[in-house]
Amino acid sequence: MAKKVPLRQCIGCNEMKSKKEMMRVLKTAEGEICLDVTGKKNGRGAYLCKSMECLKNAAKNKGLERSFKMSIPKEVYSTLEKEFENLEVQ
Repeated sequence: MAKKVPLRQCIGCNEMKSKKEMMRVLKTAEGEICLDVTGKKNGRGAYLCKSMECLKNAAKNKGLERSFKMSIPKEVYSTLEKEFENLEVQ
C-alpha cells in the first residue's frame, strides 16, 4: 500500500498540497510568530505555499488571524516577507 502523504491547506490560496511543498508559519507558546523551516518546532502551525503571492494573499484575507485565532500586527507579515525572501535567495 502506498504511504499516505500528509496534506496541508495553504492559508493564502486554499490549495491542498503535501507538507514538503509548503512553509510552516509557527505561533509559539509565547505568542511569537516565525517561519518554521524544519517543520518540527512546537506550537500552532499554519501552512503557506512557498510563494510570495500566497503570503500576500494570506495577509489580505487574514489567513493567519483565522489560523491562530488572534489579531496579527502588520510587522509580523513584513518580518515573514523578509524571511521568505531570504529562503528564495538560497
